[in-house]
Amino acid sequence: MPLYCGSDVLQGSDCLFSTMGEAQDVRVIVEFGGGTELLLAPPHAKTHDIVLPASASDGGHRPTMSTLVEYIRTHLIKEREELFVENDHVRPGILVLINDSDWELEGEMRYELKSGDRVVFISTLHGG
Repeated sequence: MPLYCGSDVLQGSDCLFSTMGEAQDVRVIVEFGGGTELLLAPPHAKTHDIVLPASASDGGHRPTMSTLVEYIRTHLIKEREELFVENDHVRPGILVLINDSDWELEGEMRYELKSGDRVVFISTLHGG
């Protein structure tokens, strides 16, 4: 599966690099379930291997959940983004887990992502 690095799609570990003293890019596994995968561009893949570039402009801090949500909104969701994001926050009705823990326990949008983190978005709302 391709890695996403900024706006480019790369194969392998082309965007995994670091220099001593510099902030490193962060590689996370992102999964979608309960219907959230249907918001993504076809083929509606449930699992994505994403690399978020470290930003020199943010004081060397790692990317946050806010960075990831914005990345998903701009790069993976192609229509009806309002069903995923509301006021720059994940919409109510979508359960977010970070490494199998409720993201509310981790600081929600402020959580600093680490390489190897697994983030899951699950819709808890179902039609009938």
